[in-house]
Amino acid sequence: MYREQFPVTKKQVFLNHAATSPLSLRVETAVSDFYKECAKQASKDYKIWMSKVELIRKRIALFINGHADEIAFVGNTSEGLSLVAFGFNWKPEDVVMVPVPDFPANIYPWMHLLTRGVRINYIERRNGCIDVWDIKKQLVPKTRMLVLSSVDYVTGFAADLKEIGRFCKEKGIFLCLDAIQSLGVIPMDVQKFGIHFLVSGGHKWLAGPMGIGILFIDRKANDFITSTKIGWKSVVNEEDFNIHFELKDNALRFEPGTMNLSGIFGLGEAIGLLDEIGVENIYKKIISLNDYFIHELEKRKLVICSFLNRANRSGILSFEPAGDPEKCFKFLVSRNIMVSLRQNKIRLSPHFYNNKSDAAKLIGALDTLYGK
Repeated sequence: MYREQFPVTKKQVFLNHAATSPLSLRVETAVSDFYKECAKQASKDYKIWMSKVELIRKRIALFINGHADEIAFVGNTSEGLSLVAFGFNWKPEDVVMVPVPDFPANIYPWMHLLTRGVRINYIERRNGCIDVWDIKKQLVPKTRMLVLSSVDYVTGFAADLKEIGRFCKEKGIFLCLDAIQSLGVIPMDVQKFGIHFLVSGGHKWLAGPMGIGILFIDRKANDFITSTKIGWKSVVNEEDFNIHFELKDNALRFEPGTMNLSGIFGLGEAIGLLDEIGVENIYKKIISLNDYFIHELEKRKLVICSFLNRANRSGILSFEPAGDPEKCFKFLVSRNIMVSLRQNKIRLSPHFYNNKSDAAKLIGALDTLYGK
């Protein structure tokens, strides 16, 4: 039933959700219906649209176990991380801890803080892995924040957020999470994990539109961050256009102006679909598919580059192809099998609507390539 929601399955074996997911028919309908309304009656139903935005905000809050007034809509992960980086009340010589290597979106905003006198303490990942001991060894005086990707985008290593969150609480460190590679496949609980800031675009595992994302700001962190973008929607009583500069006291002050309503409506439908299935069920399905890949790849003596212990597994499974990685990648794409090539590794990232037939086609293509 759910597979039919994804027309991409008719022409492709899509195993690339860690890059950009295809849209479901539900999301396509939500976006197109909004634009049809705009074409027919412009903004006549603006108040209805705003009510719908608030319902989606509540849905997202429940999805991560937060509160609606802790959720701001942003354009993407990079924007959300930049808002945290430059809105936080840093003091001279403060330190932010940043694990490396990582995707540039979670590196560049913090590097740019050097212009403000903030120091960076880089923590070296071990083949994608990072744990509380790595962080503890690098802890220095004046550390204010730990920035972390919940899942390494190459190896798929999933950090132990509960343990790391507990450590940050004990040390009085703010925890900022880039959750784009876990949200939608691994259950998220911002309260349980002690997360102060969480950012995620909607176009990967959430299977939502591009150009829309979320920024979570813990109520307890409100006084430590201010918005660097201020507009007419940032203030209390935003519909009163007389000048009264009183900023909202929650995450909504980070939404300065006219919103990406089509993106929000599409993201709302995408998360609604995931809620309907249940993220726990999604995780189990993806792990099952990746277990099949692991078994078949190991039979063919191909090296798995991802962590196989259950606690640190995610939706990503990477392996080293035999011979030229670029040749393998191009061959698979030529067979309409969509994967990613990352650091000379083939990265697989199936989702809940993929099935064993999809998985078998990938393995069959590898056998064809390698003459087995």
